[in-house]
Amino acid sequence: MGVEIKLDAGVEPDIDVAIVGAGISGIGMAAHMQKICPDRSYAILERRESIGGTWDLFRYPGVRSDSDMHTLGFVFEPWRHEKAIADGPSILEYLNRIADERHIRPHIRFGTKVVSADWDSASARWLLVTEDGGGRRHASTARFLYLGSGYYDYDTPFEADLPGRDDFKGTLVHPQFWPEDLDYAGKRVVVIGSGATAVTIVPSMAKDAAHVTMLQRTPTWYASRPARDAFANWLRKWLPDRIAYAVTRFKNVRLQNFFYKRARSQPEKVKAFLTQKLKEMLGDKYDAKAFTPPYNPWEQRLCLVPDADLFEAIKADKASVVTDRIERIDATGIQLASGQHLDADVIVTATGLKLAVAGKIALSMDGVPIDLSDHYYYKGVMFSNLPNLAAVFGYLNASWTLRADINADYVCRLLNRMKDTGRDVATPVLPDESKLVFDDVFDFSSGYLMRGKHLQPKSATDLRWRLNQDYVRDRAFMKTDPVDDGILTLSQAEPAVAGLHVREAAE
Repeated sequence: MGVEIKLDAGVEPDIDVAIVGAGISGIGMAAHMQKICPDRSYAILERRESIGGTWDLFRYPGVRSDSDMHTLGFVFEPWRHEKAIADGPSILEYLNRIADERHIRPHIRFGTKVVSADWDSASARWLLVTEDGGGRRHASTARFLYLGSGYYDYDTPFEADLPGRDDFKGTLVHPQFWPEDLDYAGKRVVVIGSGATAVTIVPSMAKDAAHVTMLQRTPTWYASRPARDAFANWLRKWLPDRIAYAVTRFKNVRLQNFFYKRARSQPEKVKAFLTQKLKEMLGDKYDAKAFTPPYNPWEQRLCLVPDADLFEAIKADKASVVTDRIERIDATGIQLASGQHLDADVIVTATGLKLAVAGKIALSMDGVPIDLSDHYYYKGVMFSNLPNLAAVFGYLNASWTLRADINADYVCRLLNRMKDTGRDVATPVLPDESKLVFDDVFDFSSGYLMRGKHLQPKSATDLRWRLNQDYVRDRAFMKTDPVDDGILTLSQAEPAVAGLHVREAAE
């Protein structure tokens, strides 16, 4: 059964901007709108019943940020906690406080899943079909669609092929759907994986488990730093929060940018530096096989280990790292290709995420399906030849929020420009993509990126048609390059047929 949408071009839409997702990207966009274009209406459409996105979904032990909160925090709202590497509950508190203090919460429609979005050229509006918790579908309209829905599939994680998993007599869990009542105290735990999730879970579970083994197929590059930023906390004693936050943010952005570029330009020096630090932290527990990846630093995301907690657990014999391949899972644990058997009461499959684009919303234009992989990114925020559509895909080499901030600021300035010129359609026009030089900005070897690469929009060497990976450069470019850059076309809808326009959105 479909939802019939009756649309008169002369009737105002339900909202000016439909924001999908009440996580970091969505809350950030709402806050920017209230500051920069407060006369525009908006609604945040959130499928869950609470704020937070990733930070509300993930409940595994020790869940925390994998970058510092002075860059994962918003540019407009200082991070005031002592710990710069924050746990999930602290990040949720930060987001909820912003939503309440800035009166964003009343604009959130909880339990509202966006099923489809069809751009209607005649009326210059997005026709949205949403679904509530009871499965009932509803129709609404918006002038502009802003996708803050994240980058992975909330419903289906990536499940590696693990032969024999059904034979296991213990408890097998995936971090994306952590059971609230899981009791692992005094039990033997094997965590499959060596990425950011595994590195977080292992030291946290090791506090109560009998022993935790991190089973990895391929080692990961690690860097450690204190969870508390001494410089930031010292500044806050002498300077107002906003100034201290801005100075710390500036420092951290530049340091991260410098280290990333050094890793790409001088990988051998960075490998030697990271290896030496690992040896110092692990002492006689250092194992070259376990801590020497077959790739260069920052060819995959560098894993952060706050306060060296993983290494402290290893030194205390509460945790260990095994590098091997799984032959099969059996009733009592995992049989490895080397012949070793890992006994386990609990197996955690921290095997990664499944990439998703546009929150799996069925996008279309005048009823014709849109495949975003056929389009180029425009300034990392919009898409070639698609009107009034923006999205956030955060940095791979820095904090997600850095991109969320500059994208939201750009869209708000665009909305103001559209109002000033009396235009209601904004389209980044690319008449001939053959003139662009394709460039793979996803030149990272991380599994989840490789598996979902085919879903992603395209990028070129031209900064205007690129999802760039340099925040410092992007921020300067987005601030100085005009909205009317000769590519973005602002136009007025010209209804082909006056009067009533009717479309049915299929179930």
